[in-house]
Amino acid sequence: MKDRIISNEIKADDIDNEENIRPQSLDEYVGQSEVKENLRIFIEAAKMRNEPLDHVLLYGPPGLGKTTLAHIIANELESNIKCASGPAIEKSGDLAAILSTLEPGDVLFIDEIHRLPKYIEEMLYSAMEDFELDIVVGSDQSSRSIKIDLPPFTLVGATTRAGDIAAPLRDRFGIVNKLEFYTNEELQGIIKRTSRVLDMPIDDDAAEELAKRSRRTPRIANRLFKRVRDFASVLGDGIIDLKIAKQALDRLKVDKYGLDSIDIEYLSALIDKFNGGPVGVETIASAIGEEISTLEDVVEPYLMQEGFIKRTPRGRMVTDKAYDHLNNNDDRLF
Repeated sequence: MKDRIISNEIKADDIDNEENIRPQSLDEYVGQSEVKENLRIFIEAAKMRNEPLDHVLLYGPPGLGKTTLAHIIANELESNIKCASGPAIEKSGDLAAILSTLEPGDVLFIDEIHRLPKYIEEMLYSAMEDFELDIVVGSDQSSRSIKIDLPPFTLVGATTRAGDIAAPLRDRFGIVNKLEFYTNEELQGIIKRTSRVLDMPIDDDAAEELAKRSRRTPRIANRLFKRVRDFASVLGDGIIDLKIAKQALDRLKVDKYGLDSIDIEYLSALIDKFNGGPVGVETIASAIGEEISTLEDVVEPYLMQEGFIKRTPRGRMVTDKAYDHLNNNDDRLF
């Protein structure tokens, strides 16, 4: 996959930045109002009963705050959090090692939980329901099953593909929440908070411009803020105003809708090579040299959300909005 500043996938240089600016409580968390308020009630009720919070599944596109919410849940419960990733748990011993370190009331966060191997999923069933772990040790005739008692804990799973989670695992989550794309107003609030945390002033017009080009995603908004901050520090007077924001974003090749060169290449291929569609995603991927999974998981969701393309039984098609945008701008020069 080509490197994109507006990719909603996490990058290595995002990790420290997200740790620095991550809100620590539900009161600080911007957006996802319904999810946030429901979680507030569930957490308070669990604390009143002195019980662990029901297991929580958070799903939605990358970059919307699933990891942040997991840390906030642990903070609000006044508990420790242990973090793991689905692809990294390959053997039963890996899961046993993680679960055996939990203390009563801890939160276990598993990112990309849809990528857990099937037999690991099955091991989680009893762990989630009965706080017991059954593992088989040895091999062949000498193998035996041992049962490990676990302390009460809360599993928080995050996924971009809820449909890929096996139904028996999904049914064991008592709290299931979908995270939605953010409004421009919510993104402006996030950008303003980031500017305070990182001690780089930004005026309202510049914050609005960044929000409009952030693909309705907080991770992208914060990443763009960091890059625009660089331009303001070197080329400006240390304050992000509308002029420096537009200059920086144009040089980063992020247009007014948050589209970059790959998005434009995708839309241009549909229009110029396939007469606007319909055409299958496999054919588009071959035409522009991208992976099918990248188009399906990263490029297309936002283009569909913003009305640039639509899916039909026969394939992808561009809309009038895409024709207008490409015809009225020089974005194809990216």
